[in-house]
Amino acid sequence: MLSPRPPAAHILAYAQTLDGGGVEKTLLRLAGSWAQLGRRVTLIVGDVAGPLARDLPDGVEVRQVGTKTMLGMSAIAAQTEAVAPDVLFCPGNHYTALAAWTRLRLGFRCPPIVAKISNALVRRDQNAAVAATYREWLRWHPRFVDRLVAMSPAMAEEACRMMGVPHAMVSVIPNPPPRPAPGTASPLVPNGRFLVGVGRLAPQKRWDRLIDAFADIDARDVSLMILGEGAERATIESQVAAYGLGDRVRLPGHVDDPTPTIARATALALVSDFEGVPGVLRESLAVGTPVVATDSSVAVREIVTSAAVGSVVAPGDAAGLVAALEHWLAPGRSRPNPIPQPGEDAATAYLDLFDETVLEHRFKRGFRPTA
Repeated sequence: MLSPRPPAAHILAYAQTLDGGGVEKTLLRLAGSWAQLGRRVTLIVGDVAGPLARDLPDGVEVRQVGTKTMLGMSAIAAQTEAVAPDVLFCPGNHYTALAAWTRLRLGFRCPPIVAKISNALVRRDQNAAVAATYREWLRWHPRFVDRLVAMSPAMAEEACRMMGVPHAMVSVIPNPPPRPAPGTASPLVPNGRFLVGVGRLAPQKRWDRLIDAFADIDARDVSLMILGEGAERATIESQVAAYGLGDRVRLPGHVDDPTPTIARATALALVSDFEGVPGVLRESLAVGTPVVATDSSVAVREIVTSAAVGSVVAPGDAAGLVAALEHWLAPGRSRPNPIPQPGEDAATAYLDLFDETVLEHRFKRGFRPTA
């Protein structure tokens, strides 16, 4: 006897590029798991060229738009109508404008939309005018999104406050932890002690802040390695050269599996202006490597729960960042015990949410109030 068709039997998700961002990496892990669990998964990608192309999961149908621009990605509305999925998954804040466009374009023909909150909703990098506009934009989200996913309880509270949505509209589902990538080579690590940073070479990550601090630390036998690729490479390289740190700072580019490098590092540093729930902090603590992080999200202190596992500093506190790095670089400093990551059941939790959302959507469309 055949099993009944689940309400969300066909899931459509989308990504602009496969250039190596955390949102896209997580999406690929989830999509592969959903396919393994028997769901039909269609992935719309602006351009499939990029380091993450090798991570495209088996069993997932991939449709390429052919452009990396957000304007070109507006084709997601037509693709959604053509594919006719049961549910549309928006994988992060960066992509909610496309979800809004799809709802506007398709109207009642639009499937229910589940959107994940991938970045902080309170942005310290914005000036007053931009911040006011952004707050207004967040308040529009309940008009086109059916359900929201936050990666931690604190982010769920922030979503309710900033978007004006009820708690029942927000589900808390941590990202699935990354799996070791078999057959992938780790970059050669520096001899001796070293700090590591992991993330795109993008303005948000503020690697300039880390290099400024690294230039000021007293421990001259320590190296710095930043794993990631992006548009800021030339700027970062110029900064490194200006400090005369070319022999102590390495930028090997994107790495498929940074975990072995993180495990050997003396400490991991994440110095962003804003983040969502930084998975790299959890990955670092899972292998017993202490962390130094800016207070870039309400979720940071949910992860760095005590001074025994890491240090949290204000984004603009340059002296505090140097002091935190030197604290963990002190000879004989104890490393924290490994802390298991949450999210092992993330894929099934999403499927339960998708099924529930589809059933709610069908009920609302079929419901007619009595006179």
